[in-house]
Amino acid sequence: MKRILFSFLVLFAAVSYSVAQEKPTAFINARIIPIVGQPIEQGVLIVHNGKITTVGDARTVRLSSDVTIVDMAGKTIMPGLIDTHSHIGSPAGADSTSPIQPDVRILDSLNPSASSIQRAQAGGVTVANVMPGSGHLDSGQTLYLKLRDNAVKVDDLLIFDKAGKYMGGIKFANGTNPIRPGGGAFPGTRSKSAALVREQFIKAQEYKEKVAKAAGDKTKLPPRDLAMEALVEALDGKRTVHFHTHRHDDIMTAIRLQKEFGFRLVLQHVSEAWKVADEIAKTKIPASIIMIDAPGGKLEAMDVDYKNGVALERAGASLIGFHTDDGITDSRWFLRSAAVAVRAGMSRDKALYGMTMAGAIMLDLQDRIGSLEAGKDADLVILSGDPLSIYTRVEQTWVDGKKVFDRSNSTDHVFAVGGKGAVDDGDSLHDIHCFDGDFGGGN
Repeated sequence: MKRILFSFLVLFAAVSYSVAQEKPTAFINARIIPIVGQPIEQGVLIVHNGKITTVGDARTVRLSSDVTIVDMAGKTIMPGLIDTHSHIGSPAGADSTSPIQPDVRILDSLNPSASSIQRAQAGGVTVANVMPGSGHLDSGQTLYLKLRDNAVKVDDLLIFDKAGKYMGGIKFANGTNPIRPGGGAFPGTRSKSAALVREQFIKAQEYKEKVAKAAGDKTKLPPRDLAMEALVEALDGKRTVHFHTHRHDDIMTAIRLQKEFGFRLVLQHVSEAWKVADEIAKTKIPASIIMIDAPGGKLEAMDVDYKNGVALERAGASLIGFHTDDGITDSRWFLRSAAVAVRAGMSRDKALYGMTMAGAIMLDLQDRIGSLEAGKDADLVILSGDPLSIYTRVEQTWVDGKKVFDRSNSTDHVFAVGGKGAVDDGDSLHDIHCFDGDFGGGN
């Protein structure tokens, strides 16, 4: 009888805890920047079961009696930041055996407990497109990750589409990174780089045609080819090509390849976008900018300019986003990208949109993240002040309605400011920069 009573009490406690956890949370008195729509000076944001249920003005939103109230007076709340190009989690992609390896999946190399993920949380990043390096023309398949807490395996960070498939793109690169003079399988020139990419996409077209002709007849299907399957997904628009490209001529090469084969393209880095802003705008191809805030780097990025954002905006580019390429730019300082772009002339609204909603669209997640709207995931950042102020700090980061970073917590504080424990998993610039090999470096 005692055992039965004890079991009942345990069950009752568990149910009671579960019910308590399901109570809505209302953040009140905050300045809310929803991204879609005007800022709300005295706003109310209600989250429940990992979703946003209400966003509105304190004068019009009524709170029910079962809501847990959190007073955010003096704080600013905006959507979680979306990094369209990152290397957190110490991912590794293709090796030195060939320049194009679309079958490689960083799913099989990413460390879900890497401290770099927690440092990104400290910067307000809630979703990241984690990529393999750019030392290959194609270094493999990327992952779109939710930076949830306490991940034991990479599956805990995955984002799934409506069909139940985990989401990600595929990484391509041109310019100096994949060029390795001296012969061998790797290209020695920019022209050869483009030729090799064309060759593989043509093979993928032929593979796709053979599969279609087989019409499900296993006896007529070509031998399964994982590399071709990934490229066919790109040809079919099911896997976006994220293309590392810096110089204006390399940007135009990436655009030519897109026109030839029709894959969906996001231009990454675009250091010389200001030189060909009108051409990029004509194509309606999204561009994600890296804002280098320190000197040095590679020669092909020597003409990188803070005016890339305003140049693309004035040219009428369809979609302008930002990324860190962490560890080229530390995720903890991601908000600087928008601030520096605005200082160079980009509009405030466009810059904040680029940190959030633009990235969501580039990752096909615009229905779930990128803005503070009812029905979307409760991914949000709580700031001490205006997001573009150098004095503002990320105080809290929430993913799916759960707090994953709190600056007032001593453990989290270390990840925000550095110190013992901030790097404890082998992360280093060698491990997490944008180049996987020993043939050069950098973004």
